[in-house]
Amino acid sequence: TKSWQKTGELLGHCASAKLHGQYAKAMEAAGEYKKAAAAYEAAKEYDHVIRLNLDHLQNPEEAVRLVRETESAEGARMVARFFQKLGDFATAIQFLVVSKCSREAFQMAQTHDQMEVFAEIVGDDAMKEEYVSIAQYFEGKKQYVNAGRFWLRAEEYPKALKQFISAPTDDQESAIDMAIETVSKAKSDSLTHQLIDFLMGELDGVPKDAKFLFRLYMALKQLREAERTATIIAREDQLLGNYRNAHDVLFNMYNVLRDQKERISAEMVQDLMILHSYLQVKFHVKRGDHTRAARLLMRVANNISKFPTHLVPILTSTVVECHRAQLRNTAFTYAAQLMQPQYRQKLEPKWKKKLETIVRRPDKTEVEESTTPCPFCSYDLQAMRLDCPECKNALPYCILTGCHMVRDDWANCPSCRFPALFSLMKELVSAGDQSCPMCSSPWTEADVVKVNNPSAFLKSD
Repeated sequence: TKSWQKTGELLGHCASAKLHGQYAKAMEAAGEYKKAAAAYEAAKEYDHVIRLNLDHLQNPEEAVRLVRETESAEGARMVARFFQKLGDFATAIQFLVVSKCSREAFQMAQTHDQMEVFAEIVGDDAMKEEYVSIAQYFEGKKQYVNAGRFWLRAEEYPKALKQFISAPTDDQESAIDMAIETVSKAKSDSLTHQLIDFLMGELDGVPKDAKFLFRLYMALKQLREAERTATIIAREDQLLGNYRNAHDVLFNMYNVLRDQKERISAEMVQDLMILHSYLQVKFHVKRGDHTRAARLLMRVANNISKFPTHLVPILTSTVVECHRAQLRNTAFTYAAQLMQPQYRQKLEPKWKKKLETIVRRPDKTEVEESTTPCPFCSYDLQAMRLDCPECKNALPYCILTGCHMVRDDWANCPSCRFPALFSLMKELVSAGDQSCPMCSSPWTEADVVKVNNPSAFLKSD
């Protein structure tokens, strides 16, 4: 023993792995486990270091660290057995997988109901047979989404889709998203039609939210169908009064089509423009620009059937803003409409008397709308008009005012590339914080750039 002690004192200056190993065995036999572990580590005999930390030094953290550092399969098995004895099956399974004992890990997961842990650990690195076994386990437990996920990883697409469309209502959103991923990977017409039938309610009598059909068409890059579905979704949101949601659905679809250089339907352009016009009203009212607010509301009021949830409040705002903007004849027209029995009872008391006065004492005066030149042919027309009677083109509109654009006052949002009148954009940004009303990106003074020749942004019909 004394000779080994002297050896230990000299080992710090020795690089011989063999000598360190012999010394480690002697120290272990003598019960000097800490010295033994250090010597085994110097000899690079890491499995012995792991064993001593687990069995004698009560230091599983060090054992785990060494397993992860050295990637020792035998060390991982020892760590797994250690945690198994403690009843920590999740950690045991993790180290069995590391030690390439997948079958043993699977059996432990099956026995101790830890399959989700096993599935997460194997991730994308398992063999197809393992994915199939996991899928079958979850299928037997009626865990439809989990079963579908692993049928999908096993590339068994029909089986995956069957599980996803069988999922209960609570799991349906994630299940449908996974079903969409399944059919997009499968590239199978029959599976695609099966999913469409499910989404349309043909299989269970319950039509699903149109957003899922939209996601499916986008995943399949069927942009025309996606556009039609986006329009349906936006209109449903609009009918419910969810105007910002409707706006964002159309705006996002518009961007996708534009980026793919696909034609954007006039119907989508029109729907987005009307929604955007309505959402800009509050901005101009706050600025005290009642003329712009009134002109925007007149555009919305001409399409009031698209706003049934807030028909009376919108028409009331139209009357009030038009009256403030000296558009008295228009104010009278909409006030008279609101006096009809089906609307009158829904009027707010604070506005009812004012509207009655406007109807009883009609003022038919009307300030004429200013005119600006068509950006295509320079024909003078009303600023809010978005079609030119001379050249017959549909005119791009300013996202700040709703007016048609003019060639010598042109700027673009650098984020969404929608146009805005340069003069007003500059004024607003100089006055303080301002963000794009179309895409909500913040603007700085550096973003306000005048476009001297906007021909590239003008496309004839």
